[in-house]
Amino acid sequence: MKKNMKLLSIGIALLLLGCLADMPYGYFQFVRFASAAFFSYTAYHENEKGSKELAVVFLVLAILFQPFIKISLGRTLWNIVDVIVALGLFGYSLYKKK
Repeated sequence: MKKNMKLLSIGIALLLLGCLADMPYGYFQFVRFASAAFFSYTAYHENEKGSKELAVVFLVLAILFQPFIKISLGRTLWNIVDVIVALGLFGYSLYKKK
């Protein structure tokens, strides 16, 4: 994985963990835009590499985090999703395909 992809995945993970704090609504909107863009690009990138399973995972995440049609899960459930996705992104940044 390229170094910039690792840094981006760690950055998005940190943004998602920031959602656990009491932030203004604009922060959450920014995180949704940034996450959807990152997940969309990563889905395309993984598809081009031939990793269809990861491409589908990132596509589903892009749909979940897209900012145009809000998916209302409630604060508690969104916090759980944010933590799980952040942990997955940390793992993805360490992942090396042989």
